Amino acid sequence: MAFVSDQNERPLYSSADVEDYFALLKPRVMSLVIFTAIVGLLVAPGAVHPLIGFTAILCIAIGAGASGALNMWYDADIDAVMSRTVNRPIPAGKVTKQEALAFGLVLSAFSVLTLGLLVNWVAGGLLAFTIFFYAVIYTMWLKRWTPQNIVIGGAAGSFPPMIGWAAVTGTVTIESVILFLIIFLWTPPHFWALALYKKGDYQEAGIPMLPNVKGERATQNQIFIYSLLLTAIALAPTLLGFASYAYGAAAALLSAGFVFYATKLWRENDLVEMKKAARKLFAFSLVYLFAIFLVLAADMGATKVLGSMI
Repeated sequence: MAFVSDQNERPLYSSADVEDYFALLKPRVMSLVIFTAIVGLLVAPGAVHPLIGFTAILCIAIGAGASGALNMWYDADIDAVMSRTVNRPIPAGKVTKQEALAFGLVLSAFSVLTLGLLVNWVAGGLLAFTIFFYAVIYTMWLKRWTPQNIVIGGAAGSFPPMIGWAAVTGTVTIESVILFLIIFLWTPPHFWALALYKKGDYQEAGIPMLPNVKGERATQNQIFIYSLLLTAIALAPTLLGFASYAYGAAAALLSAGFVFYATKLWRENDLVEMKKAARKLFAFSLVYLFAIFLVLAADMGATKVLGSMI
């Protein structure tokens, strides 16, 4: 789509269509946010009216999309030089930066206020903090400043199940913190695996990802360590008594797979083979997170049903 400009050829507004604005929301990231938030809502103790539950998930999804739009607004310069982001709406010339900023701010305000007013302000406050953390703390500060950007910034993507839990209970508990920590500890090995085989992109964009700053070996070591920490926290629901041994067995099996791929990556010294191993770990990590939360939802959902029948 072409831009409409003034006499100095400065873009004023674009003729972007709905698809372009939808792309600003980072729909693939949003789908993971929606899924983990639904799990948080389903496994939380107590019942919630279906309309309230739908409202909560819709607001969380819109808030996640708002974060994506604000991220693309600020990162338009580096998106333009990275192969995996060059076709995003702003660098592709479909949406102006000003439009993306306005879009993100409007969606942020709408999602937070709606969640707070119609559900509860604990959930609304957590959503507001999540948007702020992703757009300001991670995007504007951490991402371009420290190779630990993914470690600290990963908190933003870890809040959705906690928000879903708070939508039902109005509180934050140890169970919701465990859900948060599963995603938090999953994020570094997931993104560092991507960074290993996309190192050139991050180098060209000037983003201090761990492989570019500390090297491949340090990154392989960190991925392996985080895979062990992830295994421990994935088993925590069973160890703390709020998930069954069936979940524990499934989590142990999935985590063993994660550690297996992390170990294969850790052992590789050849650059080509290392990148292949990183791709395999990255692909498995997506399956892992989905499966862990799916099993947890099925397990705790079954527990709630059985409890109501007794």
